[in-house]
Amino acid sequence: MERLSTRWIATVASIWIQCSCGASYTFSIYSSVLKSSQGYDQSTLDTVSVFKDIGANAGILSGLLYASVTLNHSRLLRGPWVVHVAGAIQCFIGYFFMWASVVGLIDRPPVPLMCLFMFLAAHSQTFFNTANVVSGLENFPGYGGTIVGIMKGFLGLSGAILIQVYDTICKGKPSTYLLMLALLPTFVSLVLMFLVRIYKTTTGDDKKHLNGFSAVALIIAGYLMILIILENIFTLPLWARISTLILLLILLVSPLGIAIKALREDSNRLLQTHSIESNLLTDNAEQIISPKFSTAEDPIEYHQLPSGDKATSDDEVLMDEEHLNLLQSMRTVNFWLLFFAMICGMGSGLATINNMSQIGESLSYTTVEINNLVSLWSIWNFLGRFGAGYVSDYFLHTRGWARPLLMTITLATMTAGHIVIAFGFPGNLYVGSILVGICYGSQWSLMPTISSEIFGVRHMGTIFNTIAIASPLGSYIFSVRVIGYFYDKEASGESNSCFGTHCFMLSFLIMASVAFLGFIVAVVLFFRTKRFYELVVLRRLRHSLK
Repeated sequence: MERLSTRWIATVASIWIQCSCGASYTFSIYSSVLKSSQGYDQSTLDTVSVFKDIGANAGILSGLLYASVTLNHSRLLRGPWVVHVAGAIQCFIGYFFMWASVVGLIDRPPVPLMCLFMFLAAHSQTFFNTANVVSGLENFPGYGGTIVGIMKGFLGLSGAILIQVYDTICKGKPSTYLLMLALLPTFVSLVLMFLVRIYKTTTGDDKKHLNGFSAVALIIAGYLMILIILENIFTLPLWARISTLILLLILLVSPLGIAIKALREDSNRLLQTHSIESNLLTDNAEQIISPKFSTAEDPIEYHQLPSGDKATSDDEVLMDEEHLNLLQSMRTVNFWLLFFAMICGMGSGLATINNMSQIGESLSYTTVEINNLVSLWSIWNFLGRFGAGYVSDYFLHTRGWARPLLMTITLATMTAGHIVIAFGFPGNLYVGSILVGICYGSQWSLMPTISSEIFGVRHMGTIFNTIAIASPLGSYIFSVRVIGYFYDKEASGESNSCFGTHCFMLSFLIMASVAFLGFIVAVVLFFRTKRFYELVVLRRLRHSLK
């Protein structure tokens, strides 16, 4: 068990849990059987779906629980495993009772009770995600963007992974899939939860092994993209689906090999270090025992920190923002700038995917093309989540660029993506969905990492989950009050349908304007935090990498 108590094994366990807990992304698989078995009309089903979106994004309770169990000194209830248990209980209760009601094991529950089941099932995802993301960031403080990108990226892929399992094991049986969702994430999290722990050690080769995890994630994403395209064009026989699932499972196991290699190298390095320290203890004691903080020249090429005898009063205020709790952070301008930028970015991005099928129909895309667009969104979402974390880490380490700069770039690109969709030229949805999908996904790795750097890691889980409420809030505003409103005005006939570029043009021009407003807000956040990154974040990075 001692060999398993390392941050590399903790990372593998977190990755596997992330791969199993994204069931909220697969609502379309069982929505039809939920509707028919419960006698719902479309409006009632949409109401239940709203509680799914609220549960999957309102993770404040998971953040509060994580802060409580990692900061208290009780040996009994201490560590991320407590958060995993809370998530597993909610996951099982939510999906199990939905399954029981669908198959007739229990009487048909009233709609409010079904909404509660759906909320609990989706809410469990925030507990798994918070425990894995925050513990990962605490284990790799020098590469926060990379580890958050890996965790968020695998969560983004989890929907596609679960769909592959469904297509192989219980295709055409959505009620059985509901039972699988009650059992699989619960089982995986309960088996692995004690391996997800916080370790305060760092080594020189963290980046190399994190790059290994990143490479595996990219390979899995590429493999899933090929499978999605093939399945939308051809009907694969059972033996082919079994073969592709086995290969997928082998790829998912491969991070364990990277962790074993990292463990072996860490052990060898520890032995070498111990030998050197034994020989040089007397002569070099002052070099071996590091001071609490050092401003000596760092071997990594950072830009020189601004010279000056004292920080300005604004800088002192920024430094005081480290390790704020939720209420303290909400009293700062930076919190609301970040929240508003996420309403513009996450909200307009989520509204786009929620209406992708209707947009495709209005522009006369074929069913196969629409299915490809919807299915491949998870891949673009993953690339944004993973890529933004990795790229922002690279520029922070090599150029000293504050991370909000990448947020400004992605929001500007999202503006272009909305404009591309608005004008409806041939093939526009392929280009637009890639741009918007990648930029939407990038917000999910940039926002938690920026939150941890500006407000501190201690209450990060609570803070970033509060800001994440911007996603369903923005989606409601843009989906219902913008897209739905203008579509209904343009629609005609008994089917209340609309065909042509005019159906969504105005809506997406409005969302392009909103994304551009988010870009301006992100620029303000960048300039407000630029000096803070120079004075605090870069020094903290240097210290964590020594």
